[in-house]
Amino acid sequence: MEFRKAGREDVPSILTLIQDTIRTVYPRYYLPGIVDYFLDWHSRERVAAAVEAGQVEVLLDGGRLVGTGSREGNYIGRLFVLPECQGRGWGSLILARLEAEAAKEKHTAVWLSASLPAVCLYDRRGYRTVEHRREETKDGSMLVWDVMEKQLREE
Repeated sequence: MEFRKAGREDVPSILTLIQDTIRTVYPRYYLPGIVDYFLDWHSRERVAAAVEAGQVEVLLDGGRLVGTGSREGNYIGRLFVLPECQGRGWGSLILARLEAEAAKEKHTAVWLSASLPAVCLYDRRGYRTVEHRREETKDGSMLVWDVMEKQLREE
């Protein structure tokens, strides 16, 4: 296993991993309009900008990209693991690494926006819902998500 900062050359693979995961997993939880919303949200431009900003990490297994996560300050986002690799603890591994990096920067807590497929993972890792949000998508579907937070240490 290798966990490292993503480079510009990783953008196509990261984008494929994210888009394939959304197309495979999210239809079990969301209406088609909401799946399209997530696909648009995680566009090539946004992924590339996050990589350029040094916010994205990748997890490789034998040289194969199997997961990714990003962090901007104490906000964790864009955590994805290939569907066929889920359930192996790799999402928890990525999350732990991102939390450790935030702690090194002296953040006392981290927060994230949780999709339905990931809420249970975050709950098991000590995150607690602090807010419920919603947004209407272009097709009139209602996207609802949790804002979750985890204390890393006492303030």
